[in-house]
Amino acid sequence: MREITLAEGYALPRWRRPDALLYLMAAAMPISFATWSALLNNFVIETAGFTGREIGWLQSVREVPGFLAIGVIVLLWVLREQVLAVLALLLLGAATAVTAMFPHFGGMLFVTLLSSIGFHYFETVNQSLQLQWIDRKHAPQTIGRIVAIGSGASLAAYAVLVLTWKTFNLSYGFVYGVSGGATIVMALAAALLYPQFQAPEPQLKTFVLRRRYWLYYALQMMAGARRQIFVVFAAFMMVERFGFRVDEITALFLINYAANMLAAPWMGRAVGRWGERRALIAEYIGLTFVFLAYGGVYWFGWSATVAGALYVIDHLFFALAFSQKTYFQKIADPGDIAPTAAVAFTINHIAAVFLPAVLGYLWLVSPAAVFGLAAGMALVSLGLSLLIPRHPDKGYETIFARPRH
Repeated sequence: MREITLAEGYALPRWRRPDALLYLMAAAMPISFATWSALLNNFVIETAGFTGREIGWLQSVREVPGFLAIGVIVLLWVLREQVLAVLALLLLGAATAVTAMFPHFGGMLFVTLLSSIGFHYFETVNQSLQLQWIDRKHAPQTIGRIVAIGSGASLAAYAVLVLTWKTFNLSYGFVYGVSGGATIVMALAAALLYPQFQAPEPQLKTFVLRRRYWLYYALQMMAGARRQIFVVFAAFMMVERFGFRVDEITALFLINYAANMLAAPWMGRAVGRWGERRALIAEYIGLTFVFLAYGGVYWFGWSATVAGALYVIDHLFFALAFSQKTYFQKIADPGDIAPTAAVAFTINHIAAVFLPAVLGYLWLVSPAAVFGLAAGMALVSLGLSLLIPRHPDKGYETIFARPRH
């Protein structure tokens, strides 16, 4: 496929422009990942007898490629970011398609590792492409639309599951195969229908770790640790404690992503108007109360309805996390975006590699304690967000730096 500049790309028909490719890839990834997530807890409990211990180990293995996302820098020596994004989507789709063929602990570890490589390497490169291809002025709104499209794709996958799982008595193998195949088809479309877009600023292809980005790194590390508790244990709670079936847990996910699809564009406009500092402060205050309320499900015996409502509210607050991307876009050297995306993904997964496995054992003793720990992490993130300036810029990364005039 021929190479063109971004300016030339935005002169193409709307469906072939760089932002249209970002929208297509934003839809392709969740079809596999959302389906995998929706079926996972029921699949491993029903077929492999998983407890909190095994699910913790599985999720720790899933996060290893995220920790090794810095390897993207090496791959970029021989591959363009756009090509790597498509290859990662193909791997994610293929691994998802064969998941049901490995209904045991060792097999699940293996196929999960493969799908995770595709997922995390795609997310690393995709984040870099977004920040390179979207100008700063429109970044919050455009990224908000990308989040909404991803939520819409997840919503479609969940809706199909809810409507067909019980009605047609679908098997895990069939659903995993169809969802993985859909991602493969969309990745091939991304490869064949779009030119190679050349960003105006060449990206460094070396390891980049700058002192002035320290607050961004800290926010990424805390976000990764906190997210693991939500991703691993919130949905697992719904199945283990309340006995949710596949169609029921999927219906919860459907409601969740419908809310995100509607809210994400509004959140993008809000971040553009009010700034990253206020958005992140609101996110972390909200998450603190949500995680404490999760603990209340165990402390006070609250119902499945309350737990489900908390799950949706929880995910809405997490949608504001793209504020970290736009904060970094404002403070970064343009050539640092690709290598720092890889470094940030690795930092984001420092705790993710060991935390699910460790907390899996704590879960056996006290699930409420797991969510209490997450609330503490949200408070630490709140403290970090207070260090973001109202108008961050290169040279004015934290409130301790002097703004340029």
